[in-house]
Amino acid sequence: MEGATFPSSATKKKRKTNQTPENKFQFELNSCSKAKDLRGAISLYDAAVLNNTRLNQHHFNALLYLCSNSVTDPSLKDSALDYGFRAFHHMSTLGIVPNEASVTAVARLYAAKGDADHAFELVKSMGKYNASPRLRTYDPALFCFCELLDADKAYEVEEHMNNAGVSLEEAELAALLKVSAQNGRTEKVYEYLHKLRSSVRCVSEATAVVIEEWFRSSKAFEVGQVDLDAGQVKEGILRNGGGWHGQGWVGKGDWIVRRTSIDADGRCCCCSEQLVCVDIDDEETEKFAQSVAGLAMEREVKANFSEFQAWLEKHASYEAIVDGANVGLYQQNFADGGFSICQLDDVVKELYNQRGKKWPLVILHNKRLRGLMENPSSRRVVEEWMNNGVLYTTPNGSNDDWYWLFAAVKLRCLLVTNDEMRDHIFELIGSNFFNQWKERHQVHYTFMKGNLKLQMPPSYSLVIQESEKGSWHVPLAPGTSYESSSCWLCITRSSAHDVVATVSNGVDTSGSSHNDSIDPHWSKNGVCSLDSQVDENNTTSFTGKRKERSPSS
Repeated sequence: MEGATFPSSATKKKRKTNQTPENKFQFELNSCSKAKDLRGAISLYDAAVLNNTRLNQHHFNALLYLCSNSVTDPSLKDSALDYGFRAFHHMSTLGIVPNEASVTAVARLYAAKGDADHAFELVKSMGKYNASPRLRTYDPALFCFCELLDADKAYEVEEHMNNAGVSLEEAELAALLKVSAQNGRTEKVYEYLHKLRSSVRCVSEATAVVIEEWFRSSKAFEVGQVDLDAGQVKEGILRNGGGWHGQGWVGKGDWIVRRTSIDADGRCCCCSEQLVCVDIDDEETEKFAQSVAGLAMEREVKANFSEFQAWLEKHASYEAIVDGANVGLYQQNFADGGFSICQLDDVVKELYNQRGKKWPLVILHNKRLRGLMENPSSRRVVEEWMNNGVLYTTPNGSNDDWYWLFAAVKLRCLLVTNDEMRDHIFELIGSNFFNQWKERHQVHYTFMKGNLKLQMPPSYSLVIQESEKGSWHVPLAPGTSYESSSCWLCITRSSAHDVVATVSNGVDTSGSSHNDSIDPHWSKNGVCSLDSQVDENNTTSFTGKRKERSPSS
């Protein structure tokens, strides 16, 4: 290359010759780490100590990491423990402050020798190093206590994690579930099943085995109540958004544990239980609505949004909210300012026809409305909407996203929009249940050759579900079963299974109805949603029928 200069071999040699002992040690130690060569690293460390090489935190962390990863090799375990603890003590004598990586590595060393107490004490003492623990920092102590069947100490670690703001993941929850089961702590087993439900959608094979072992145990046979108040159980399911009641073990006797599949309508192919589309619970919904309103009030003209809130309180019967701009601009030519009022009207009419002649609420910006009113044909449509209470226009300078989102959350109803809600205003919400809420409430749409097709929320959620009859259904992650059709655990009491089987055969000897379980199309506030058909693409198209159920059913 013209004008380029390259270092000569003599220059490279000179650079290598001038390399400091510390840099040379670092380079060679990194090489040992990549090669997982503990013996080579130990030799380098001994030589560095002998030559008084100036060691830093990075040097020690590299050695500690290699030692902690070598304890699983029986031929290296003793050396790894010996040199690992020696290096950590050496750090202290040199006044080098450990960081989170240092503590994690040493905690793993303590756990490898079965000393969970020291592993935990080390994590609890991190404050003096001005370091904050992470999930991986707690894992050695937590898993070690679980392996030692010391349930109380394991619960103590979990409590410390919660206080530190560290969230448990599937592996940790499965370990706590297992140690609880092994110690016969039935109330804790129930608690951890629900913690799995709230934080893990589909469980791994390892977790599935832990769950199966519990329900097949003699302790699981004994646990449960036959006199739980059915009304309280049903109320708990409604309050919690469906899919669980949290009232405790229901029934007594043997559990039947099988691997099965769920059909397209959400019915278990094994026990015929109807699974549901799980919503966020009442408390979460109210907090969500308050969060959206609070953020909107900070960014919108406060009086404008307050006026909308007051209006919504007086018009709270809507079952569907429509993001007017999103529908009207769908597949239109933005360069020409295209807005299809026909598309928007199709959505309005379809919802009206399918919801028992009940109009949806369209949220549309004021400047969009002014443009529509200038055209005689679109003006007639807008006036019809106004006469039927379909339209709410947001004021100049506002972001209508805040309005339609708040309305959908506050009224707990469907939201028709293809907006995936990933923009900055939705990031501000920062809610870990936002995706769950969208799954239950968002309705997507398409127009194929001018024909509207609405894609309703799925008929059931891929999440652990506890029914009012006490049965459990646990989704397994893809690839966890040898049979492609076996992707769920179906767990029922033998007596409950007999009842369900009898009912599904058309004879109900229990006095209960086959439809006693929560209907997947039944909304939280007791409002019936759309009857639908689910095709092979999980796309719902309307049948023109409407479910007739009273809110008390």
